[in-house]
Amino acid sequence: MRKYLYWLFPFMWMIVIFISSSQPYEKQNIQPFLTDTIELSFLEPYIHWISITYNQSEVSVERLGVYGFIEFFIRKGAHVFVFLTLCCLFFLALRQTTKVKFSYQLIISFILTFLYAAFDEFHQGFTENRTSYIGDVFLDGFGGGLGIVLLVVIYVVKGKSK
Repeated sequence: MRKYLYWLFPFMWMIVIFISSSQPYEKQNIQPFLTDTIELSFLEPYIHWISITYNQSEVSVERLGVYGFIEFFIRKGAHVFVFLTLCCLFFLALRQTTKVKFSYQLIISFILTFLYAAFDEFHQGFTENRTSYIGDVFLDGFGGGLGIVLLVVIYVVKGKSK
Protein backbone atom coordinates (compact mmCIF):
# COMPACT_ATOMS: atom_id res chain seq x y z
CA MET A 1 0.00 0.00 0.00
CA ARG A 2 2.86 2.36 0.82
CA LYS A 3 4.19 2.10 -2.71
CA TYR A 4 1.09 3.90 -4.02
CA LEU A 5 2.36 7.06 -2.36
CA TYR A 6 4.54 7.41 -5.47
CA TRP A 7 1.39 8.61 -7.24
CA LEU A 8 1.44 11.69 -5.02
CA PHE A 9 4.45 13.02 -6.96
CA PRO A 10 2.78 13.34 -10.37
CA PHE A 11 -0.50 14.49 -8.81
CA MET A 12 1.23 17.19 -6.78
CA TRP A 13 3.14 18.29 -9.90
CA MET A 14 -0.15 18.41 -11.83
CA ILE A 15 -1.56 20.69 -9.11
CA VAL A 16 1.45 23.00 -9.51
CA ILE A 17 0.85 23.08 -13.28
CA PHE A 18 -2.88 23.70 -12.80
CA ILE A 19 -2.25 26.60 -10.41
CA SER A 20 0.32 28.06 -12.78
CA SER A 21 -2.00 27.94 -15.76
CA SER A 22 -4.77 29.48 -13.64
CA GLN A 23 -2.79 32.70 -13.30
CA PRO A 24 -3.14 35.55 -15.77
CA TYR A 25 -0.06 36.40 -17.81
CA GLU A 26 0.57 39.56 -15.78
CA LYS A 27 1.25 37.47 -12.66
CA GLN A 28 3.77 35.32 -14.56
CA ASN A 29 5.50 38.05 -16.54
CA ILE A 30 9.21 37.74 -15.74
CA GLN A 31 10.31 40.71 -17.87
CA PRO A 32 10.45 43.12 -14.90
CA PHE A 33 12.62 40.63 -12.99
CA LEU A 34 14.91 40.15 -15.99
CA THR A 35 15.16 43.89 -16.56
CA ASP A 36 16.05 44.57 -12.93
CA THR A 37 18.57 41.74 -12.50
CA ILE A 38 20.29 40.99 -15.81
CA GLU A 39 21.66 43.28 -18.48
CA LEU A 40 20.65 41.61 -21.76
CA SER A 41 20.83 44.47 -24.24
CA PHE A 42 24.26 43.26 -25.37
CA LEU A 43 22.44 40.32 -27.03
CA GLU A 44 20.50 42.52 -29.44
CA PRO A 45 23.13 42.63 -32.22
CA TYR A 46 23.31 38.83 -32.14
CA ILE A 47 19.59 38.03 -32.08
CA HIS A 48 17.94 41.00 -33.83
CA TRP A 49 17.60 39.03 -37.06
CA ILE A 50 15.64 36.14 -35.50
CA SER A 51 11.92 36.23 -36.21
CA ILE A 52 9.49 33.35 -35.85
CA THR A 53 5.73 33.06 -35.92
CA TYR A 54 4.13 31.39 -32.93
CA ASN A 55 0.36 31.19 -32.51
CA GLN A 56 -0.08 33.65 -35.38
CA SER A 57 2.11 36.26 -33.67
CA GLU A 58 5.56 37.46 -34.58
CA VAL A 59 8.23 36.68 -32.02
CA SER A 60 11.20 38.96 -32.60
CA VAL A 61 13.39 41.48 -30.81
CA GLU A 62 11.87 44.19 -32.97
CA ARG A 63 8.34 43.37 -31.82
CA LEU A 64 8.95 42.27 -28.20
CA GLY A 65 12.24 43.89 -27.27
CA VAL A 66 15.20 41.88 -26.02
CA TYR A 67 13.59 41.08 -22.67
CA GLY A 68 10.26 40.02 -24.18
CA PHE A 69 12.08 37.89 -26.75
CA ILE A 70 14.18 36.14 -24.10
CA GLU A 71 11.12 35.72 -21.86
CA PHE A 72 9.28 33.97 -24.71
CA PHE A 73 12.00 31.32 -24.93
CA ILE A 74 12.22 30.95 -21.15
CA ARG A 75 8.45 30.38 -20.99
CA LYS A 76 8.53 27.83 -23.81
CA GLY A 77 11.53 26.13 -22.19
CA ALA A 78 9.50 25.95 -18.99
CA HIS A 79 6.76 24.09 -20.90
CA VAL A 80 9.31 21.51 -21.99
CA PHE A 81 10.87 21.15 -18.53
CA VAL A 82 7.56 20.97 -16.65
CA PHE A 83 6.14 18.23 -18.85
CA LEU A 84 9.45 16.33 -19.05
CA THR A 85 9.30 16.25 -15.26
CA LEU A 86 5.65 15.15 -15.23
CA CYS A 87 6.40 12.31 -17.63
CA CYS A 88 9.28 11.11 -15.44
CA LEU A 89 7.07 11.29 -12.33
CA PHE A 90 4.35 9.25 -14.06
CA PHE A 91 7.00 6.71 -15.02
CA LEU A 92 8.32 6.53 -11.46
CA ALA A 93 4.81 5.94 -10.11
CA LEU A 94 4.11 3.25 -12.72
CA ARG A 95 7.50 1.63 -12.12
CA GLN A 96 6.85 1.39 -8.39
CA THR A 97 3.23 0.25 -8.56
CA THR A 98 2.85 -1.98 -11.63
CA LYS A 99 4.46 -5.01 -13.12
CA VAL A 100 3.93 -4.02 -16.77
CA LYS A 101 6.92 -4.05 -19.10
CA PHE A 102 9.32 -1.12 -19.21
CA SER A 103 8.22 -0.16 -22.72
CA TYR A 104 4.55 -0.04 -21.66
CA GLN A 105 5.46 2.07 -18.64
CA LEU A 106 7.12 4.53 -21.02
CA ILE A 107 4.15 4.57 -23.39
CA ILE A 108 1.61 5.01 -20.59
CA SER A 109 3.71 7.77 -19.02
CA PHE A 110 3.86 9.64 -22.31
CA ILE A 111 0.13 9.24 -22.98
CA LEU A 112 -0.79 10.45 -19.49
CA THR A 113 1.55 13.42 -19.91
CA PHE A 114 0.12 14.33 -23.31
CA LEU A 115 -3.47 14.01 -22.06
CA TYR A 116 -2.72 16.25 -19.10
CA ALA A 117 -1.03 18.75 -21.41
CA ALA A 118 -4.21 18.87 -23.51
CA PHE A 119 -6.39 19.27 -20.41
CA ASP A 120 -4.11 21.99 -19.06
CA GLU A 121 -4.19 23.94 -22.29
CA PHE A 122 -8.00 23.64 -22.41
CA HIS A 123 -8.18 24.84 -18.80
CA GLN A 124 -5.84 27.74 -19.57
CA GLY A 125 -8.37 28.98 -22.13
CA PHE A 126 -10.67 29.94 -19.25
CA THR A 127 -7.97 32.02 -17.55
CA GLU A 128 -7.96 35.81 -17.84
CA ASN A 129 -5.46 37.11 -20.45
CA ARG A 130 -4.38 33.59 -21.40
CA THR A 131 -5.19 31.61 -24.52
CA SER A 132 -5.29 27.97 -25.42
CA TYR A 133 -2.98 26.95 -28.22
CA ILE A 134 -2.59 23.46 -29.64
CA GLY A 135 1.07 24.26 -30.37
CA ASP A 136 1.70 24.42 -26.63
CA VAL A 137 0.22 20.94 -26.23
CA PHE A 138 2.71 19.66 -28.79
CA LEU A 139 5.50 21.57 -27.06
CA ASP A 140 4.46 19.91 -23.79
CA GLY A 141 4.38 16.57 -25.62
CA PHE A 142 7.90 17.27 -26.85
CA GLY A 143 8.91 17.73 -23.21
CA GLY A 144 7.27 14.40 -22.38
CA GLY A 145 9.13 12.83 -25.30
CA LEU A 146 12.42 14.18 -24.00
CA GLY A 147 11.50 12.63 -20.65
CA ILE A 148 11.09 9.28 -22.39
CA VAL A 149 14.48 9.68 -24.07
CA LEU A 150 16.06 10.53 -20.73
CA LEU A 151 14.48 7.49 -19.08
CA VAL A 152 15.66 5.19 -21.89
CA VAL A 153 19.20 6.58 -21.65
CA ILE A 154 19.20 6.00 -17.89
CA TYR A 155 17.84 2.49 -18.41
CA VAL A 156 20.52 1.65 -21.00
CA VAL A 157 23.36 3.16 -18.97
CA LYS A 158 22.16 1.41 -15.84
CA GLY A 159 21.89 -1.88 -17.74
CA LYS A 160 25.43 -1.58 -19.08
CA SER A 161 26.83 -0.86 -15.64
CA LYS A 162 25.51 -4.15 -14.24
